Amino acid sequence: MNHAQLTALGRALRLLGEHGETLTADTPDARLHEIRDDLRRAVDLLDDSVSAGAPATRCPEHPQGPVDDSAPDLCLLCETRRRAARRSEFQGGRPRPGEPVPTAPSRYGVRGDRPQPQQRWLPELWNGQEWQLCGTPRRDRHEAEAYLAAQRRGSRPAMAYRLVHEFTDYEVLRVWGTPVRVDIEPMGNL
Repeated sequence: MNHAQLTALGRALRLLGEHGETLTADTPDARLHEIRDDLRRAVDLLDDSVSAGAPATRCPEHPQGPVDDSAPDLCLLCETRRRAARRSEFQGGRPRPGEPVPTAPSRYGVRGDRPQPQQRWLPELWNGQEWQLCGTPRRDRHEAEAYLAAQRRGSRPAMAYRLVHEFTDYEVLRVWGTPVRVDIEPMGNL
């Protein structure tokens, strides 16, 4: 709704409010016809200013969302979230009989909380100053070596490439070429 529509609608509703205050049992028919015309004008202004359809739910977050008749606000999305919260309260909130109850949380966590170590091969190139990642880390060593071979055969190969094995720590497996430190100043820093 733009400002002009808002102003016109507010004016029409205020006029209807004044009509309502002056309405009595002996109001003449001419005055009632005038009220009816003003009422139609206000409804027409309201129809022009409403851009979306009527909300399907009473949810302020998802007014046009899917409907669940059993939900208090008729919103299926919010009701699904509430049901999941209730389910986790019953299933995961309390320890099951026979399970050990931890007395205090461990400072370092439990084994199940730690992520499993992952093994990856990182293709890197020498940019003249330092080693930088030149492709996505690979899970397969042969695939990473094939990628580096394609990079070396490309139209603009780097001075040197290396393959780094990452498995909770880094280990350089193989280096192709010779990394030489290149001064970034054009005239040798004169």
